[in-house]
Amino acid sequence: MNSIIRMDEDVHREGMSSGFFDLYHRDSFKQPARETWIAGWKVEYMAIATPETAHQTPILIVGGAFQNFNSYKYCVEQLFQCGPVILIDLPSMGANQQITNRDSGVSAATLELPDLARILVQWLEQVQLSKISVMGMSLGSVIASCFADLRPDMVERLVLMGVMQKTRKSWRMILEESLKLMQEDRMSEFGQAVILYLVNHAKLDQTRMSPTAKRLFFQQMSEFNATERLRYQINCERLLRLTDVPVPTCETLVAAGQFDSFTLPYENANFALQCPNMQFALIANADHVPQLQRRKETMRLFEAFLSGRSIHQLDGILPVTRDQMQMMERRGEIRIQVNPSKTKLTHRLHDHSIDVQIVDLSFFGVFFRLEQLTDLNAVNDAPRDLALHLHDDEGSFQIECLIFEAEASGVRAIFKHGSFTLADRLLRYVERQKQRQQHFAAVV
Repeated sequence: MNSIIRMDEDVHREGMSSGFFDLYHRDSFKQPARETWIAGWKVEYMAIATPETAHQTPILIVGGAFQNFNSYKYCVEQLFQCGPVILIDLPSMGANQQITNRDSGVSAATLELPDLARILVQWLEQVQLSKISVMGMSLGSVIASCFADLRPDMVERLVLMGVMQKTRKSWRMILEESLKLMQEDRMSEFGQAVILYLVNHAKLDQTRMSPTAKRLFFQQMSEFNATERLRYQINCERLLRLTDVPVPTCETLVAAGQFDSFTLPYENANFALQCPNMQFALIANADHVPQLQRRKETMRLFEAFLSGRSIHQLDGILPVTRDQMQMMERRGEIRIQVNPSKTKLTHRLHDHSIDVQIVDLSFFGVFFRLEQLTDLNAVNDAPRDLALHLHDDEGSFQIECLIFEAEASGVRAIFKHGSFTLADRLLRYVERQKQRQQHFAAVV
């Protein structure tokens, strides 16, 4: 049997080109991506359907920066209950390796996220699709929002996961740090850092991230070739330049992992609150990659919304009301007091020590005060170069910080994660401090 089986025109919605969708079968994801060229830019895609729902509104999936089509291999089957599925990789995203325009030689780095959304509009017009539902995840959520803003008439329903309206300073510092590691060719540290920022290491006991998935993820990131490194830089810099994400007016579902430590649940909620026709839900026991950790629950949520059914009463899904969204906690992890709280910062490049008093900390960050305010300038001058020294029953260790706020009243920093071993050590430290705090509270 021919591996690509074309479907007849009579099963398509009005306006679709004959034979646009391939009939889905178990070898569909082994086929090469199809291509369309638009003004020198390449769009790669898969368009697949089942006969039962091929007449319904297609669902277009815009993934994150590095998911390839195989990332969704086990997701699309649930979505076929809603309609045909289109997977798309725009220039320099997903598995699309294009970093230079074929006709003009212009770098893909010149394409901002709204520009990618405009290419998506042109592509849909070229393949004669007039109405779609759109799913955007992580970086793809920004493109999906931009697309819905450009052509609201084309969008029936919109799903966004891992979206924020404004980028916080600490988040930008994380991206900049990952870029620095890659540019310094510290690729093992880079691969670990990317995973530790995207995957909530403090909640692995609840998200149950597969060790195999984690290993493969690390292998992918740490073994980037020259083109992949350039694509990572391009996509990071696009995000770093991002100042605003347009708010969609169509029927919109905003979703986030309950323990997302990269695009925080409250940031997703704040974006959703601006949407006039929205629903918001958390995916229980998941972080920034629910499609890997809670695939069935995540796809069941999306399928229910895209089909116009209630998202309430779904296993593993926590719908959140508007009132609850306005009261959401900004921090994902409770800050704890530590003992002893007096410690020091040291500079990674030269012999300099700063005495500090820790107010509270978590796995992700710390708030401390300076023993001598005269050290404030030294802290502000080295926001990426200072390490905090910690000590418990297991011994002493230190962890580098990214300092995003330093004032006389105190210093706020996030921990610079780039080592699975050090991350595990910090988790043990935090757990010991929690136990001491609980013991003290019980005694009092």
